[in-house]
Amino acid sequence: MRFFVSDESGKPKYEQLKTQIRSAVYSGELAEGQSLPSLRRLAAELGVSVLTVARAYDELADEGIVHNEQGRGTFIAQSSAEVLRRRLMTKTRESLEEACAAAQRAGMSMSELEQMLADIYTDIEQQRLD
Repeated sequence: MRFFVSDESGKPKYEQLKTQIRSAVYSGELAEGQSLPSLRRLAAELGVSVLTVARAYDELADEGIVHNEQGRGTFIAQSSAEVLRRRLMTKTRESLEEACAAAQRAGMSMSELEQMLADIYTDIEQQRLD
């Protein structure tokens, strides 16, 4: 697995790295128990400070996505994909609650909202397949 960071992203480099690791875990590209590159090696590959990689790894450990083993390295945590899935479901619910409240304020019916959601979901699914 190769990681990339960009100066032009607008996001801090440690955040870019965290996002890529989370995505790789959720997609199954990084499996439970798999080791991540050492801090020094990944920092050298990315051209960033060791502290940048350490911050990404530490924050992912705080989230339960990885775990650090002193002297051995950083590994993908058990059940990390499920942790990410639950977090995404919570965010989705929060977004849907906001969207439903906005739909009610706009006077939309439940059937109009259901149709809009189905259309959006279908569009996104189609884009993913293209």
